[in-house]
Amino acid sequence: MRITIKYEAAWQNSFLEGSNNEPLPKGGRGFIGSMTNLSKRNSDGKYPNFVQREISHDTVMGVLNRLIGDQRKLYQSRQAENYFFTDLENQITFENKHDRSKPINSEMVYIRNITGSTDQNSFTGMIKGNDPIFSSDYSDAFWGVITLDFDTLCQFIITEDFAIDNQRKFDPISVLNLLEELNKSKAIEVIGNVEHALSELNTRFPGAEYVDGKGLIKPIMFYCSALYLQVARLSKYFDLSNALTKSGGISGISKRGFTAKDFMDRFTTGSKKPIWGNPYMLKEKRKGEGEVTSLLTKANGTLEINLNIPQVKAEELKDMIKAAGVSSFYLGKKGLAYIDNLRI
Repeated sequence: MRITIKYEAAWQNSFLEGSNNEPLPKGGRGFIGSMTNLSKRNSDGKYPNFVQREISHDTVMGVLNRLIGDQRKLYQSRQAENYFFTDLENQITFENKHDRSKPINSEMVYIRNITGSTDQNSFTGMIKGNDPIFSSDYSDAFWGVITLDFDTLCQFIITEDFAIDNQRKFDPISVLNLLEELNKSKAIEVIGNVEHALSELNTRFPGAEYVDGKGLIKPIMFYCSALYLQVARLSKYFDLSNALTKSGGISGISKRGFTAKDFMDRFTTGSKKPIWGNPYMLKEKRKGEGEVTSLLTKANGTLEINLNIPQVKAEELKDMIKAAGVSSFYLGKKGLAYIDNLRI
């Protein structure tokens, strides 16, 4: 028996974690198509959340079950006592032929995200610039840390009684702008005063892991950690409790970096800005190629399904397909698929 399926604009990517061939998690399959998730790399330098899909044996079995009117998940169908293909799966093969006149297309697609993620770099509401961390007697000395050049910053970290002479006044936006500028600074080798400063920070904040795989450190980590050093030093003379979080931290700033949305959350009248979607796009730098942009792909083609099954079973399957009357369906994710030919 041979079933010929024609399909158009079938998506070749997935933006959900897990698989349809396993029980659905309590909270549903997680959305991994956000810009943040797509740009995450694993230890091998690959991007595991940019998931590419191809037609597989499970895809074919899902199609066959759909054609006979079974709309359950494939794993559920396989577990059922009346599963039609129980002893037939090993006799089913397929061939996928892409349409040469309509090649695989890369398209910019906007993915809707209903999980309520928030924008990493945006905020809502009016800015509150009168927070104690900006208007107290210690504010100039505290924020003066991020005005230091990097060599002087290392001296500050090493020297316990280092005094900062800062006349510049700060507010939430100016602090955020300066942090973002510092975040652009290139990684630095661990030599000289940098090595001494790193040793001091490792003693004060063990487990922070400042050094990357190439043996370099990002300056922003030292600046953020230095702010925590300054908190400890200023606390000997001032009460900073009303300027810090309940856990004694600096809002939106950790020992290793900062998050704009969390930093501004304390200093605005509104809530964090939700993200309702984003383009499905991955930008990566490849050796010898430069920056490469990968988009969601759509394919057109023909799926030939061959069933080496007894005549009686083939006739029964044909009757079930005719009775179900499925005119069109999705092949994988989205797109349009339909039976072009069926013969025994």
